[in-house]
Amino acid sequence: MANENAVGWFEIPVTDMERAMRFYQDVFEVALERNQMGPLDMAWFPWVEGGTGSGGSLVKNEMYKPSMDGVLIYFTAHSGDLADELARVEGAGGKVLMQKMLISDDIGFMGLCLDTEGNRFAIHSRQ
Repeated sequence: MANENAVGWFEIPVTDMERAMRFYQDVFEVALERNQMGPLDMAWFPWVEGGTGSGGSLVKNEMYKPSMDGVLIYFTAHSGDLADELARVEGAGGKVLMQKMLISDDIGFMGLCLDTEGNRFAIHSRQ
């Protein structure tokens, strides 16, 4: 793992795929690609081969349960300022749990949110 990041993929549990797709597409201004993978109904976030960060997906399946208590995923604010993405959360049906706050000068800022399915997630930006 010396030259690789620890996370290679993430999956966010959903109970209503259409609602969850609308939420994440509205907040991050991206198009998710819906795929049926056997018993898994998935909507993939866009990713760039060889780019930074990790690819991931929304997943609907009886084994996946949305929760506020599980792993916390940090999305990168591609706008450059997470205040832009935070401003779209409530209009998309989610809730901002913590407004933009400084983590540290060398790490940047974060905000904490709740999606339409009941999952916590964070957004990060350097400014």
